[in-house]
Amino acid sequence: MNQPTLFTSGLELANVVVSSDLLYHSWAAIEKVYRETSVNDLTSTFSIKYKVYEQPQKATVIAFVSSPTCTIHHLQGQGGRDLVSSADLRENFPVFEFVSTKVNPTFSIHRAAVTLFASHKDQISSLKDQYGKTRPLIVTGNSIGGSIASLFTLWLLESVSPTDTKRPLCITFGSPLLGDKGLQAAILERPTWNSCFLHVASNQDPIPKLFASPHNALAVESTSHASIYKPFGTILLCSKSGCACFEDPESTLDLMVTNQVPNEGLQISHYGVILETLKCRVICRGISELGEWNNVSPLQTGIFEQIEATKVGRTLQQQQNVDINSLITMIERRTKDLVARKRKVFDPNKELNKRKISMAYIEWFMKVSKSRGGCYDVFKTEESKRREEIVKQKSILTLYWKKMVREAEKMPQKDGAFFITRWLYGGTNYRRMVEPLDIAEFYKKGKKDYLAGRSDHYKLLEQWVKDKKPEGRQSNTNKRTRACSLTEDSCFWARVEEAIIWCKSLEDGETGPEDKELLAKNLVEFENYAMDLIRNYGASPEIFLKQSSFMKWWENYAIIKGTSYHSLLTNFMTNRKYEGYA
Repeated sequence: MNQPTLFTSGLELANVVVSSDLLYHSWAAIEKVYRETSVNDLTSTFSIKYKVYEQPQKATVIAFVSSPTCTIHHLQGQGGRDLVSSADLRENFPVFEFVSTKVNPTFSIHRAAVTLFASHKDQISSLKDQYGKTRPLIVTGNSIGGSIASLFTLWLLESVSPTDTKRPLCITFGSPLLGDKGLQAAILERPTWNSCFLHVASNQDPIPKLFASPHNALAVESTSHASIYKPFGTILLCSKSGCACFEDPESTLDLMVTNQVPNEGLQISHYGVILETLKCRVICRGISELGEWNNVSPLQTGIFEQIEATKVGRTLQQQQNVDINSLITMIERRTKDLVARKRKVFDPNKELNKRKISMAYIEWFMKVSKSRGGCYDVFKTEESKRREEIVKQKSILTLYWKKMVREAEKMPQKDGAFFITRWLYGGTNYRRMVEPLDIAEFYKKGKKDYLAGRSDHYKLLEQWVKDKKPEGRQSNTNKRTRACSLTEDSCFWARVEEAIIWCKSLEDGETGPEDKELLAKNLVEFENYAMDLIRNYGASPEIFLKQSSFMKWWENYAIIKGTSYHSLLTNFMTNRKYEGYA
């Protein structure tokens, strides 16, 4: 099979972003905060200033800024590059504990950014309460103010449902990198979160590059691997001559470092002029500019155009021991790796229709088995091509649902809860239809005690159903009035098989008095369990089919207990009330 042609849309994405009003409204809000800040504040070490701009029929913008003196103090001062771990945050400032996931349990954040955020916690908390549900909402910031904007947006996202299509958008200008690989992975794990961040970085601005490795991107396998700090979200890398976005943030980080421009000291860059220049330019390059890249793959051509747009190509030509071909090859490899990873991402919807076909096979088998004792007993005793097909479909379904359960377990708590809710109905039907077939195969092989080795995915699917039932669900208004088509307890037949084994043990004459007492107690407990299920219409009428294992157990149990024994179940069965059970 031919491999699909790959290409990059980094220039098109950058064009869309620059052509929209998002960047201009955001930067205008930042400039307003600067203008409304006194000259004394701009030269002082004030930490963070912020202001809310409510625009009727447009987005509400919350802008965070810091003074140049504050920026230098926090970024270049002693410990300016330090990170604070999630373990320390949990003890001292647990606001961001929700970021941890089962797959990515630990992360670190820039200590100075967290310190500034914590020092304004009361005010920022009020902002969250007042504007957290406002839509559309843009949170923006410049320099280390951008770090605070990112943290604030993360905090907002904690309470946003995965199904909510209207989420806050964070746009930063010249913001330093915020955290390590753990933070990057935790955010990438939630695609809806990652898409909420747009970081604009100019090649003239030293601050976005501050925490990246100072080494040449092509001198080692990857610059970004040498950096503790890692990017997340979309990064718009720009110069006065153009701009581009890259699929892989790591490649953008390498380009940021490669495209170093001499800068006198650590100064805050103002993006207004750059944005105006970019908006006026026609970012459309002629084929003649491609040179030797005219006859290569669409992906390599696109990468070359992106590099040219961000002025990296010209910078590379001025540097020694730097090969633009090597850079393009590296970015191409990363892009292909990224595409491969995306294709491997588990998407339950893709296989859903196929799984419906497998479920239809088993439903058909249940219908045709009724006349011969029911699905459970026919599957346990029959040997036929029809059974082989059901075994095949059962295996397909089990592989699918095991993967579904694993993915739900790995997800962050809120995303996992949504995932569970959305797919629980299908998972419950699968469990009630397929697990009895697993039980049939288990006891067909002469084994005992299925429940002791029950698969974890069945346990979790069952537990999630129990967790979803609200308190007080057992009220009369919620009780069934008719029998269900699938027995609610998917382990019902395992309990029947164990009860049959207990009856045989009582009859064999080799069981001691203490064991007999225990077996009799177990059988009474099974009686009560079965009667509760029947009384609440939680058992399928199939259990009362003449050739079913349950009816065979009852016939044997009735003989063991004798006619003098009375219980709710014996009265129900002896009086043949099950004939009207439906």
